Amino acid sequence: MTEFDLALRGGTIVDGTGSPSRVGDIGVRGGTVVAVGTVDGRARREIDVGGALASPGFVDVHTHYDGQATWDSRLSPSSWNGVTTVVMGNCGVGFAPVRPSDHGRLIELMEGVEDIPGTALHEGLQWDWSTFPEYLDALERRPHDLDFAAQVPHAALRVNVMGERAIAHEAATDAEIAVMAAVAAEAVRAGALGFSTSRTLNHKSVRGELIPSYGAGAGELRVIAAAIGATGCGVLQLITDFLDFGTDFEIIEGMLRAARRPMTISLLQSRDRPGDYRAVLRFLAQMNAQGHRLRGQVGSRAIGVIHGLGASLHPFMMNPVWRSELARLPLTEQARRMADPLMKGRILESQTTEKDRSRGGGSRIDRWDMMYAFTDPPAYEPKPEDSIAAMSRRSARDPEDLAYDLLIADEGRGLIYQPFLNYADGNLDAVREMLIDEHTIPGLSDGGAHVGTICDASFVTTLLQYWARDRDHGRLGLPFVVRRQARETATAVGLLDRGLLAPGYKADINVIDMETLTLHRPEVHADLPAGGRRLLQRVDGILHTFVSGVETYCDGEHTGELPGRLVRGPRADPATAG
Repeated sequence: MTEFDLALRGGTIVDGTGSPSRVGDIGVRGGTVVAVGTVDGRARREIDVGGALASPGFVDVHTHYDGQATWDSRLSPSSWNGVTTVVMGNCGVGFAPVRPSDHGRLIELMEGVEDIPGTALHEGLQWDWSTFPEYLDALERRPHDLDFAAQVPHAALRVNVMGERAIAHEAATDAEIAVMAAVAAEAVRAGALGFSTSRTLNHKSVRGELIPSYGAGAGELRVIAAAIGATGCGVLQLITDFLDFGTDFEIIEGMLRAARRPMTISLLQSRDRPGDYRAVLRFLAQMNAQGHRLRGQVGSRAIGVIHGLGASLHPFMMNPVWRSELARLPLTEQARRMADPLMKGRILESQTTEKDRSRGGGSRIDRWDMMYAFTDPPAYEPKPEDSIAAMSRRSARDPEDLAYDLLIADEGRGLIYQPFLNYADGNLDAVREMLIDEHTIPGLSDGGAHVGTICDASFVTTLLQYWARDRDHGRLGLPFVVRRQARETATAVGLLDRGLLAPGYKADINVIDMETLTLHRPEVHADLPAGGRRLLQRVDGILHTFVSGVETYCDGEHTGELPGRLVRGPRADPATAG
């Protein structure tokens, strides 16, 4: 008789506790890890994973699959990176609660804030919900390749209660605040993992309107937080620019005191204020010393944009010749036409005399000192001497000329990488400082969002490939990296049943060949509803991914299995439950 459904034999186990690796076996039964170490007995499926890393599945706490999860069972590209649980509904944007008259408003908001094509959202969203509990029911009807949890978003909540007054950023009345609080609490009781809000100037609808949650009063946020706290569960998430430390810190502390629940906030290095992140680190330490549970979400590399002919941005997108003659052509035809020296001459001449900085990326569109050829595999810590500006000085060619040739390479699939956050010093030393702080967790991947400008769902793989293996200085140990991306992310959002390889915990498992683990350069795919384009990034070296003991990916290919489910609310720690 078999004792296990699955046995992984001889792997190098990094269990998520931060303990040193050890060689051993893992036995799984009924979707749960039941034995780790020397595992006697037979299994229905036995896999020799000798020489490979065996780790818990990774938990990504900051994604935006709110629309994709309703129409797509595969939450790629996160699932390609060994992620077995995602949390969506971040930054205060989402699609519930909603009145039918506001469908278009929420689409415009998601399109503007998270760069998800409006045509894809109009085509893909079925809107068979109005309330947040109904939205959760709709999500639950579709199986997925990983587990996912949703948060109730402040912007949608405000529009639902206040209508056009929310769009106009009017102050909510006491009665409206009470309704928002009640609806948010209802959502958490129905299974929302928590509540999210945004106070950043970067979050605007396609009409250029600031997100409806921007500027919401501190009192409003405290009342909503208190209502969530009264449920006894739920987490809070906030993103802000930290332009005014006093105001932002006061709001965050007020929400923490009102809710007495865990909270995460965005943590980034700004190019304009490169040392400000240390003030946030000090604030995190202060709040945790007072007994609050506050974590900073940190990206594992720079945050920037990818330029390409098939992407949302590139340096010639506002060029009058390109717009009038090439913009509507298929990608390969654009590249073919642009390779003609006569066409190149016309575009470059027009670029230097008629470009419009007021749209299409503004002043960032040709910051050549911040722009780099995007290689395969990508160099996510490029050196200043590798910038297009530096290449221009060495070659005596105009930077526009160099960028032009980079974009049309490989039949128009060439890309340019432009980091602008977490890269003020021209390296990732600040990222390392933030990553190792005891009050931070990896986050901010925005998986499922900014689909035409970034592909940061691979933050997870960067932690392993770059920080634990490839960086020539300041590397981080595998036990530390796995603990942060698996157990500590899970703990931060109350999912205590996962993130560890130990008896009783959920059998979400990755088997990874650390020697061959490689991120490839992103590619543009037109696979969203209505033919919408998005950037996707393949990974080599992830040999097996299991969700609840069921293999979902083998050598990067989907197995056809869809064991992933909606996670309604927090999960108890098996080690202390009962």
